[in-house]
Amino acid sequence: MEGSIIRLPEVIALKKRYKAYLYLDEAHSIGALGPNGRGVVDYFGLDPKDVDIMMGTFTKSFGAAGGYIGGKKELIDYLRSYSHSALYATSMSPPVVQQIITSMKIIMGEDGSTLGADRLRQLSENTNYFRRRLREMGFIIYGNDDSPVVPLMLYMPAKIGAFGREMLKRNIGTVVVGFPATPIIESRARFCVSAAHTREMLDTALEAISEVGDLLQLKYSRREQPLPSLGWMSEESLLQD
Repeated sequence: MEGSIIRLPEVIALKKRYKAYLYLDEAHSIGALGPNGRGVVDYFGLDPKDVDIMMGTFTKSFGAAGGYIGGKKELIDYLRSYSHSALYATSMSPPVVQQIITSMKIIMGEDGSTLGADRLRQLSENTNYFRRRLREMGFIIYGNDDSPVVPLMLYMPAKIGAFGREMLKRNIGTVVVGFPATPIIESRARFCVSAAHTREMLDTALEAISEVGDLLQLKYSRREQPLPSLGWMSEESLLQD
């Protein structure tokens, strides 16, 4: 919801100091973060063995269904025997399993192509571009620069529905979020960037977001904005005029 990336090196240091257990939710990071797409651990170049329980979903980067819990064999055997969600669940269907396996091979580069690496690079470029443009427009954006989850702050609850409707008028469906999913005065629109987005798609969305931002007065940022490009006119001549 915040578009943030946990400061995992510091958390692991605390875990070791106080001999705690660490449970890591990678629902939004697996297949999206890190040079190899292996999530937050890969992003920081850490040892997966320092994380006791790793959890993630197969519904996002893998385009399938279900999820996973990773850990020591003793832990997994215990969960299989005593967890109601595992004990009474049905097995995944073969097509879903194959989708996960194929997606995983592509991300890891085991399919003999560079498609996985190309998509990871494209996702990173799209994320940085989208976040940078929104900030330049004057919006307040939460989260880490490398996070493909991009919360654009609306703040006022009354603007939640207005933003969604105005974007829909411009043929763009958006996810708007308010209380109780967020604090009551931290309403937001939540964008999720994809490697499949082209620069043209992003620019079309950004143009619409900027229009709606002006209409609803959402450009709250007090950061100094770059001067608009005026072709042959230089900044110096502009100031002289």
